[in-house]
Amino acid sequence: MAKAVKRAYVCNECGADYLRWQGQCSECHAWNTITEIRLAAANARTNDRFSGYAGGVGQSKIQKLVEISLEELPRFSTGFSEFDRVLGGGVVPGSAILIGGNPGAGKSTLLLQTMCRLSSSMKTLYVTGEESLQQVAMRAHRLGLPTDNINMLSETSIEQICLLAEQEQPRLMVIDSIQVMHMADIQSSPGSVAQVRETAAYLTRFAKTKGIAIIMVGHVTKDGSLAGPKVLEHCIDCSILLDGDSDSRFRTLRSHKNRFGAVNELGVFAMTEQGLKEVSNPSAIFLTRGEEMSSGSSVMVIWEGTRPLLVEIQALVDQSHFGNPRRVTVGLEQNRLALLLAVLHRHGGLHMADQDVFVNVVGGVKVNETSADLALVAALVSSLRNRPLPQDLVIFGEIGLGGEIRPVPSGQERIAEAAKHGFKRAIVPISNMPKKTSDNLKVYGVKKLSEALDILANLD
Repeated sequence: MAKAVKRAYVCNECGADYLRWQGQCSECHAWNTITEIRLAAANARTNDRFSGYAGGVGQSKIQKLVEISLEELPRFSTGFSEFDRVLGGGVVPGSAILIGGNPGAGKSTLLLQTMCRLSSSMKTLYVTGEESLQQVAMRAHRLGLPTDNINMLSETSIEQICLLAEQEQPRLMVIDSIQVMHMADIQSSPGSVAQVRETAAYLTRFAKTKGIAIIMVGHVTKDGSLAGPKVLEHCIDCSILLDGDSDSRFRTLRSHKNRFGAVNELGVFAMTEQGLKEVSNPSAIFLTRGEEMSSGSSVMVIWEGTRPLLVEIQALVDQSHFGNPRRVTVGLEQNRLALLLAVLHRHGGLHMADQDVFVNVVGGVKVNETSADLALVAALVSSLRNRPLPQDLVIFGEIGLGGEIRPVPSGQERIAEAAKHGFKRAIVPISNMPKKTSDNLKVYGVKKLSEALDILANLD
């Protein structure tokens, strides 16, 4: 007797599941977005092909946690040290990696460069669904990449791709992109929630079964987040985002999820005529300050992943011509600025309620940690008083609501990074004061906001 086909009803907008069809989604309240998908055939074929996968019928077994091997996972390098840093030290065989970014950010360029570099030492497979093979070949020729050993495939059927990959047995495979891939048993169109969810799960299971590392390219929405259902980010091992403004040649690669390394790791690249080039010293990019000193500018040390990064922060305080003064931030949280202005008024005696305040982090860097509080306040005071801060001064520290200066993690490493770039003076929380004094860097430790303001007022 034929096995009954299982059916599910999934919303193409938010991915919500339903037992039966209905006109409006109860989760996102969208109309006519629920479509029917068939599950039995795909699951049956998946179980047949991936019978060796843990979870297949007759293959699972219970183990004690102490019996699990703790050997280091055998990684291999991508050929880019910045890419390896974001991945946690390299590519883990059998891992599923998702890389997203705005159109034109350089996702396909970075992956094509990576595959061409690795093709000389291992088997690779580049699957393109958005571009033709001729277009990819033209890009590789324009970038001057070696193309002798790289294998190419133009296909959008996941079943066919996995069948050919099982025969070829590459160590690394690129899927460009997951939004154009489809499975025959899913009735919705490519790019829909149901297709993206099922194809990503199929590829992830294939990667872990065959030990083939897979990098999937994903599109992003208007707000910069990865398109598709949230389950897409849950099923993969590593999610990274390639970001960069269209008017800037620099690109930042940041990990948002990584099962094999640290999250929020940052890699910096520069877009050139020969493709993406690594930037070994990112702090030098974000510290391109002019020789002429200007008010409202300070340098802070933020922590990105596993390394410190020196960034310039600018503030402009100007008389407001409206009843409601403006508060504009770029690269910082606006609510944090409002909080610091209140603390500065209460515990620093500086009134800015009738002033327009504009804050910008140079280089397009987004600062999410509180270690930038003290540097931001210093830039605000410098702009308000129209008094430039010294060029050799670096500042970091968190400010509490009581005006206290709280310590930040990795304070010693931040101070060492500032000294390496030639800074002579630093204002830091007193708990982050180094145990050994240095002749090249004079460090001021502060407990209260008032102490920091006094030091800033007396600096030459």
